[in-house]
Amino acid sequence: MPKRLAWLLILVLLLSACGPATTEVTPTATKTPTTEAAAQATFPPSDTPAPPADTATPVPTTSGADTTPMVPSPTPTQTAATEAPTDVAAPTNTPKPAAPPVPTGMMSPDFGAQAFLWWRSEVADRDLTLMSNGGFRWVKQWFAWNDIEGAGKGQYDWSIPDRIVQQAEDKGLKLLVRMDREPGWAGPPPQNTDDYVDFLSAAATRYKGRIAAYQIWNEPNLAREWGNKPPNPAEYTAMLKASYDAIKAADPNALVLTAGMAPTTETSERAMFDLDFYRGMYEAMGSGGSTGYFDMLGVHGAGFKAPPEKDPGEVANDPAFYNVGDPYCPGERCRVYSFRHIEDVRQIMVDNGDANKKVVVLEFGWTSDSRPDSPYYWHAGGAGIDEAVKGDYMRRSYEFAKANWQPWIGLMSAIYMPDLDWTPEDEQYWWSIIDPSPIDQFHPRAAFIELCLYFNEQLGRPRCEYAFY
Repeated sequence: MPKRLAWLLILVLLLSACGPATTEVTPTATKTPTTEAAAQATFPPSDTPAPPADTATPVPTTSGADTTPMVPSPTPTQTAATEAPTDVAAPTNTPKPAAPPVPTGMMSPDFGAQAFLWWRSEVADRDLTLMSNGGFRWVKQWFAWNDIEGAGKGQYDWSIPDRIVQQAEDKGLKLLVRMDREPGWAGPPPQNTDDYVDFLSAAATRYKGRIAAYQIWNEPNLAREWGNKPPNPAEYTAMLKASYDAIKAADPNALVLTAGMAPTTETSERAMFDLDFYRGMYEAMGSGGSTGYFDMLGVHGAGFKAPPEKDPGEVANDPAFYNVGDPYCPGERCRVYSFRHIEDVRQIMVDNGDANKKVVVLEFGWTSDSRPDSPYYWHAGGAGIDEAVKGDYMRRSYEFAKANWQPWIGLMSAIYMPDLDWTPEDEQYWWSIIDPSPIDQFHPRAAFIELCLYFNEQLGRPRCEYAFY
């Protein structure tokens, strides 16, 4: 069998093994890496937390000679405050005039992280306390639709969301909720849009004034997140519009955020190059622009091998940084292998009259995965990224954003405050900013300490109480 076909067969087997479970679970996360051998598509990890006794099942990224990466979730473009990103073709059309800014109540940048608060109340309380003391102002939590309305249409179980909303309030943290993962009775997107919108309306009504922001779906540029059908920006945009209307009718002050796209170079029936998906959304919104569709644009931003300040044009053309198994590399699409790929998405907003809307980085980070057989090793331990380097890069990401991306950068949500059940065999373990540890223990990693020091300094608060050096 030709070598290329053999790799494709391996990819199919890998992907078929990591599809989402049909049981009701809350999210446990995984990140978007790609292997150095990958060339057809490296998929980002899916955050789906499992019940306590189970460990989260990471979604592997494809490896093999025929895979283009779906990288973890990043991407905005610099505005006048920074130099224009290299390797980005100048727009052929004159940018639309900017729409008025949307009031957000967000700092630029703002400080947050994704946590796993669903299954254990005492762990949720511990982790929210750490975040509050650490200077984090936002917490992102998955409210999986099938965990809340899984029993049937209109049969809601709000017991765990009620507890999480109250705990976040008690710790003074703003809550961003990711809303997706359909129950079996509702069917896949986009056919389930009407039922999904009813779910959003019920949540926004119940938590009016208490949930600050809603993320509409996740990574719809991947077939695995879109009912295993080819990604379709027009379909997602129609869902986004209906979701916006429902949430605003129930809670006009709540923020509606788009999903972040998986940063991938691939265009196929199973994936769409992230920038093409964003462009397709704007085409679907038409001449009226994004008003009535979203308040802020969500992006995903992983750094892979590159430090946060590294120019994406350099990354795209340097095999020391991009995925050498990616058939699109070197080349413009391979800017996805840099944190600053966020700037490329930002430019699409500016070109379409959205210069006054903020970008929210829904997840970003680096992995320290030291397992030589891991598909993440090439841009983690194999690239010399250990916990100290990861912590340094994460702090520098916020510093770079403050210096170069104001005023358009909003919340930057780091990954992860971990699920307690993750072990070194789970890829999410290596992206986390503290060790998964029992309730009576706390093992911070360098990333948490670096962020705690930086956030508290920026907020004019006393020095991080967890830093002992």
